[in-house]
Amino acid sequence: MFETILVDKSDDIATITLNRPDRLNAWTDKMSIELSQAISDCNEDANVGAMVLTGAGRGFCAGADIKDNFQTRIDAAEESNKPARARTRGDWIELIRTSKPLIAAINGACIGVGATMVLPMDVLIASDKAKFAMAFVKMGVTPELASSHYLVQRMGIGRASEMALSGRLYSAEEALEAGLVDRLVPHDELLATAQNLARDIAANPAPHLRWVKELLTANGSETDMKAVQRRELEVLTKAFASDEHKEAVSAFIEKRPPQFKR
Repeated sequence: MFETILVDKSDDIATITLNRPDRLNAWTDKMSIELSQAISDCNEDANVGAMVLTGAGRGFCAGADIKDNFQTRIDAAEESNKPARARTRGDWIELIRTSKPLIAAINGACIGVGATMVLPMDVLIASDKAKFAMAFVKMGVTPELASSHYLVQRMGIGRASEMALSGRLYSAEEALEAGLVDRLVPHDELLATAQNLARDIAANPAPHLRWVKELLTANGSETDMKAVQRRELEVLTKAFASDEHKEAVSAFIEKRPPQFKR
């Protein structure tokens, strides 16, 4: 079905693998389209409660494919005698922040768009062999995919500035210490760790997972605490009326595991 990614669905989760290992999974327009399609498909699949994104081979995603993206854009601009323009790839941020929970299992080089595409995901787990760089300035371009927002949210303005302005390569240990990633695990344990976390998350009621993400997205940068609490109250009202809440209360009283439906 797909040419640049693999999708495996089992045990309530979907594992999506970027699959251009000979190019360290360098990003192409086709990969962008296929990845968005795969995530959208998982969002519609009642058998999928959460997703894991990883890369095949030694790399996670070593950035945009220079020939497929940058050189093609330069050639087209020269042929048309018009300035090169950035292309939109659809609203990646809206897709990720409204999706089912999505965990990045970063197994190797995570550079440029490889880094920016995971920043809005829910949990970033890195292998001790992973490397990170916001190398846009070194290619004469600038950050995208709302990374100028999410990088500051994750790292703070000082560390985000240093990473984006230097373009240098960070080790997995540096990325963890700086707050870029959430967890660091031995390379051989990476995928199992991410999948186990995805299964734990997927065991929770599906509507409520989406509602929690909705609140974190809307309130994460909100400075008006009345607006924060208003949104929380609106969602909590829906949660109190849900069948899942009633089942959780009954299960607690009856001392049994809750049985949630998707």
